[in-house]
Amino acid sequence: MGDYELCHIIRFESARRLTRVPEGHPCGRLYGLAFYLEIHVVGDLGPTTGWVVDFGDIEQAFAPLRADLDHNYLNDLEGLENPTSEVLVTWIWHRLKPRLPALSQLVLRENEVSKVIYRGPRAS
Repeated sequence: MGDYELCHIIRFESARRLTRVPEGHPCGRLYGLAFYLEIHVVGDLGPTTGWVVDFGDIEQAFAPLRADLDHNYLNDLEGLENPTSEVLVTWIWHRLKPRLPALSQLVLRENEVSKVIYRGPRAS
């Protein structure tokens, strides 16, 4: 049948402060963001279901991460002491991929004009 890619978008809100920016940089102050996370999965259609994965399964796989991230201060989470969007999307990947093996890409939007795309660690 061929590979299909589907995307499910999850919104969560978090506060952060970037700890490694130059003195006076606005991101060095505490601020909040409404993040939009695109979770992409690829695969073949299931012969019985007719889908690659149930969108509900994606929500369920992300639920423990939502509990950690949503309405929380990111800097307090282990591994997110300097929670740039690049660091955050990598942090999410490493926790989500074991729960969602068909994961192929994450796109983390922090506003209307800025996003980070992550496809997992590079093969060595």
